[in-house]
Amino acid sequence: MTEPRPPFHPGDSHDSEPPCPSASDLAALLAEGYLGSVWLTGQTASRDLRRGRYTPESLAHPGKMLPTIPRYAIRTYTNPGDVVLDPMAGIGTTIIEAMHLGRRGVGVEYEAEWVAKAADNIRRTVQAGAPGHGEIYQGDSTELPALLPASLEGQVSLVVTSPPYGSSTHGHARTPGPRRGKVRKINHRYGGVDNLAYRSHGELADGFTAILAGCRALLRPGGHVVVTARPYRRHGELIDIPGMVVAAGLNAGLELVEECIALICGVRDGVIIPRASFFQQKNIRDAIATGDPQWLVQHEDVVILRASS
Repeated sequence: MTEPRPPFHPGDSHDSEPPCPSASDLAALLAEGYLGSVWLTGQTASRDLRRGRYTPESLAHPGKMLPTIPRYAIRTYTNPGDVVLDPMAGIGTTIIEAMHLGRRGVGVEYEAEWVAKAADNIRRTVQAGAPGHGEIYQGDSTELPALLPASLEGQVSLVVTSPPYGSSTHGHARTPGPRRGKVRKINHRYGGVDNLAYRSHGELADGFTAILAGCRALLRPGGHVVVTARPYRRHGELIDIPGMVVAAGLNAGLELVEECIALICGVRDGVIIPRASFFQQKNIRDAIATGDPQWLVQHEDVVILRASS
């Protein structure tokens, strides 16, 4: 596999690139997998990215990864035919995007409901004529190597995943019935309380370390791990999930390569187009009203790790 191109940052001077690319030029570069500190992955809303590509039933998952994030990572860190793994696969977003890009997408998911929906998405992708291959396994990814074929050991080129957020997920905002009424959440839970998503922060950190250690055993030398995460508030306290991910990766024996951000908002003519949920916006407004100057998070932290060569 060829080595990834060196990082490109807006304003840098490179012999092969203009010193200050326009927004449209930068978007075109990123669409081709050109490395950058800021990934313009939020230009299209998630529902539009998934329309016709994923089954409507699978959209009930509360913590879906924006499809353009694995798409960007796969284009950047792999070649056609490579193996891409997601140990917390959910409805299979990483798998599906890998298949469309001609890679072999492999996923592991704990909850039977999401395994079934990921399998439906894989079948849909095959029927659409995607050039890659996809497979989903059910199990606890803290025991990752034992869940997958032994032939995968040392063969994975890229891991793309995200830790679960438990009760911080917002799902969808709905009003019951034609008479409207109080806004409520639906589709905001992963599954049973035994899911890693609902453990304490310390248990989540230990579990995620075990998952990344299992990934390390499956990675080829020099293979990459891309983890998206963002901090969230629990009872008003900011929980540093990205920091936890970095510590878990180092404790699992991986090298930290870079920390980037992937936008989940759009950018049009220099203006941010927010895509936050109803409840995210309400929580921020309520906090500001009480004198707590919180900000609306419109990006995912991207932690990039690597297995030693």
